[in-house]
Amino acid sequence: MSKKKRNRYAEDEKKSAAEYYKLKTDAVDRLVNAKNAPEVSDAEIKKYKSKGLNIPTWVKILFVKFWFAGAMCYFFMWGLGMYLQNLDLMAALAIGLGVSTDLLVNHSLRSLEPEKHAYDKWMMVTTRKFWSMFINVLYAAVLLFCVVWTYNAINTILVGDVETAETVPVGVEPLLFGLLYMGFDMLFITMKNTIIKIFRDANAKAAGDRK
Repeated sequence: MSKKKRNRYAEDEKKSAAEYYKLKTDAVDRLVNAKNAPEVSDAEIKKYKSKGLNIPTWVKILFVKFWFAGAMCYFFMWGLGMYLQNLDLMAALAIGLGVSTDLLVNHSLRSLEPEKHAYDKWMMVTTRKFWSMFINVLYAAVLLFCVVWTYNAINTILVGDVETAETVPVGVEPLLFGLLYMGFDMLFITMKNTIIKIFRDANAKAAGDRK
């Protein structure tokens, strides 16, 4: 092939490539600048995202609640146990649990939401205000009381009077603590959701009767 033909062939290739990319960029511009495009919800978008291991939502949520509760037990009960005792230790643990729920657990659940407020039913305190942390601390103290009571009940059944026993068969450790804390949390949240549903159904029925 002569040099002249090679140059002409190279020019034709450049020209065809330029026209090809021009068509592509024009198509992108039309899509970006399109008007009256229908809105698509976050839940619909997530359907088309690449999927790995399909873990049910409720498993993820329960694991998040269990993991953070167990972590707080590890850091506070085991980490501060040699420095704080009795009520001081329980107060510190309640604060840690409440703060972690407000800043970490609820934030994690919201990051998993397919759409806004979809997982409010999995939270006791759904308000996103600065004072919600104080409510979560009080709520954590209630849950902690229930967990401690459960430990005492189990050990009392197994060895009798816990106060006079030299050792107890069921000690506090992160795994069981996390499960108990998560279990009482879901119990109270279920009760809250049931009460809300009863009131909503009653209001809807009353509104229907008035019509």
